[in-house]
Amino acid sequence: MSVEFCGLRLAHPVINGSGTFDAIAARRAFGAGLLAAFPFAAYVSKTITLEPRAGNPPPRLWETSAGMINSIGLPNKGLQGYLREDLPELAEICAAARRPSAGGAGAGIPLITNLMGSTAAELAQLVEVCDARAEIAALELNVSCPNVATGLDIGADPAVLGEVVAEVRARSAKPLIVKLTPNTADVVLCARAAEHAGADALSLINTLRASALAPDRPAGAADRWLGGGNGGLSGPAVRAVALAQVAAVAEAVAIPVIGMGGVQSAAHARELLDVGARLVAVGTESFRDPAAAARVARGLEQSVAD
Repeated sequence: MSVEFCGLRLAHPVINGSGTFDAIAARRAFGAGLLAAFPFAAYVSKTITLEPRAGNPPPRLWETSAGMINSIGLPNKGLQGYLREDLPELAEICAAARRPSAGGAGAGIPLITNLMGSTAAELAQLVEVCDARAEIAALELNVSCPNVATGLDIGADPAVLGEVVAEVRARSAKPLIVKLTPNTADVVLCARAAEHAGADALSLINTLRASALAPDRPAGAADRWLGGGNGGLSGPAVRAVALAQVAAVAEAVAIPVIGMGGVQSAAHARELLDVGARLVAVGTESFRDPAAAARVARGLEQSVAD
């Protein structure tokens, strides 16, 4: 079950989607039990921006019949707050985490920091600072959040995306993952642009642009429910889209691909692996079941044994 990814040896191919599992809060809730059977083979932080962000106004979530729409808006402490407060704790968690697929043996998993900026210069500054931190094993560029227009614009235009990736590539020797948006005319063109500009790996899909109307709105009105107006759809509803886009990108590029979107079971993860993903990420399912990724990894391991 172990897999090599961008020079990192992972105990199994299951990681988390950025922003879908708060490891610091989980340790407060579950204590040593979290570290004894950490659900992921590598941990991806929630998105960090240069300056602190409060995020979008509430309400921020809307449950659909097959998933959810979120309009969180990337709240975070900013780069300096992350380095000062969250990074030491996340590094401690990752260093102490036990690899579940190895029967609890083998301490330590890689920490991947997810970064977002509204310009190439902001991203370059974020990458340069994080490159100097030994606790961080790899970097993921979030150019695909549908709740922040500037991020979506960068990821949706192959030419702009290529320029941004080239700009930040020179700032770090760490593995560089580019998280692609599904909300673009041609995800393969974006994938090739990121690869050509120096990305070491790609991850997809992020959420699909979506909206919800307030249930108590007057007849004929179009009042939005989410405080941010629109949001991103995730969960089982996007699984078929994810499978199609991951397959297309994996076939078109030579670098590793992380597949995600609606993964609830080992069978769903196996589909993404079968179409070319090197790793799979569990996201929305972790809100319902914090141990979902461990269950998925166990199922994959059992399928290999069978």
